[in-house]
Amino acid sequence: QVQLVESGGGLVQAGGSLRLSCVASGSTSSINVMGWYRQAPGKKRELVATITSGGSTNYADSVKGRFTITRDNAKNTLYLQMNSLKPEDTAVYYCNAEKNIRVGVFWPYWGQGTQVTVSS
Repeated sequence: QVQLVESGGGLVQAGGSLRLSCVASGSTSSINVMGWYRQAPGKKRELVATITSGGSTNYADSVKGRFTITRDNAKNTLYLQMNSLKPEDTAVYYCNAEKNIRVGVFWPYWGQGTQVTVSS
């Protein structure tokens, strides 16, 4: 089992910045991809950014150039630096970890989510 705990959400004005953190604990070995997803009211959960254990990153077009995902493997911690925030970034942000449970099979784990609200 893997436990994920997010922190760092809050209320910020448009143009401001926030930094989200996600600490992984438990059986954290063989975690490959970690990522951030978000879900706004009435909308589906969507990918924000992912990062592999080797540091390769992927971003949603809507956040490219504004958000940066990083990972500290020694501390089992995932970060999301969010700059130039917009009201449309308002959502609950979820941390995700994909654990390799056997060859070719990955199991997803999710955090409880942290609210980010951007006022105009």
